[in-house]
Amino acid sequence: MVSPHSTRPAIGIDFGTTNSSIARTLPDGGIELVSFPTTTATTESFRSILYLEQHKQAGRNQVKSFTGPAGIDHYLEAEHKGRLIQSLKSYLSSRNLTGTEVFGRRYAMEDLISRILTDLRLHAERQFGQPVRHATVGRPVRFVGSDNTDNDDFALDRLRQAFLHSGFESVDFEMEPIAAAYSYESTLDHDELILIGDFGGGTSDFSLLHVGPGVRARGRTAKDLLGNSGLGLAGDTFDARIVRKLVSPALGADSLARSLNKLLPAVPAWIYANLERWHYLSFLKTRNVSQILKSAHANALEPEKIEALINLIDEDLGYQLHQAVQRLKVELSHHESARFYFRDGSMNIQSVVTREEFESWIGEDLESIEQCVDDLLTTSGVAAQTIDRVFLTGGTSFVPSVRRIFESRFTASRVRTGDEFTSVARGLALRDQEAWLKRS
Repeated sequence: MVSPHSTRPAIGIDFGTTNSSIARTLPDGGIELVSFPTTTATTESFRSILYLEQHKQAGRNQVKSFTGPAGIDHYLEAEHKGRLIQSLKSYLSSRNLTGTEVFGRRYAMEDLISRILTDLRLHAERQFGQPVRHATVGRPVRFVGSDNTDNDDFALDRLRQAFLHSGFESVDFEMEPIAAAYSYESTLDHDELILIGDFGGGTSDFSLLHVGPGVRARGRTAKDLLGNSGLGLAGDTFDARIVRKLVSPALGADSLARSLNKLLPAVPAWIYANLERWHYLSFLKTRNVSQILKSAHANALEPEKIEALINLIDEDLGYQLHQAVQRLKVELSHHESARFYFRDGSMNIQSVVTREEFESWIGEDLESIEQCVDDLLTTSGVAAQTIDRVFLTGGTSFVPSVRRIFESRFTASRVRTGDEFTSVARGLALRDQEAWLKRS
């Protein structure tokens, strides 16, 4: 419980690749989540989206920004689409990608992220009725695109700068799976040795630790955390496999074009590689790509497919495509087969997909997750049978083949699933409270 003499709220912020959420602890020990308005209701999950739109004001072009549900609404309602940017967190470890140009102006990556974080902070301040200047913020064990600690440190520093640019005076960071562990721990009346699996849009992170009321009572120590592991692979990677198998072929990935009496690929492969990654799709809307596709359309043996690709990029339909892919994944988590459906303008992509087919597409990714979990057990020196509970959070944890990885190692009775979108934020608020009380 926070000291009644303290005016500092204990705040946890889960800034996710796909969704973000904010929580604070209450004097009675409960947790309050920030609610964000939508056109029809409210949500505790804020889409990590930035939409930039150009307007003329007093004879000059002005760029307005919208985030979260409001960003999605403005994007869907716009007759002439602006720039929709998704999954900004996935860029943080890239030393080559420092920013992007939008409507002729250069924006640093930290500035784009800070626009989302500013709106998150303002929503929290309105609901809580007090300034929010400090928070404990989640971070992955391994950032997307990072293969060493130097790159992780680089990404973490960029994330810290984005928070400072958005009006925060200071932030502490905590591993996202450990935050999920704090959330799970709050439900316990006994101590346990647990394995936490946190599946985000861009990363899968795992922690092995002791939790429970006895641990809190004696005081948590470094020895309670037995190990961390993670990899830059999760929901977005599964999405990419669906796009590669179902969408890219319909948009000319296998099409040929005639060039100097030779048949060559109509479109460079790197364009389709970017199409598979949501956070790269908006960056295909450039003059260079436009010229490449116009030339490809003129020489392609299947120009209608190239025209559909041009329309997808020009109309910035990444969000709609993302929704179609998400619907398929959800359906396949509940049924043995499902229909993929994506239609817009000249595009009409429909296909029935079985769960077995989908699992074959993500087979290598599942093996990587298995290896990551097994390596954690090996390096920690912990046998699977000694773990009391496995707590999984994040949307990808509902994919049956992912769940089987844990059920086969730890038995189904020991695997539990938490709230897929807010567990980390809840745990971060509890972690922030604990750290504040230690310093008080």
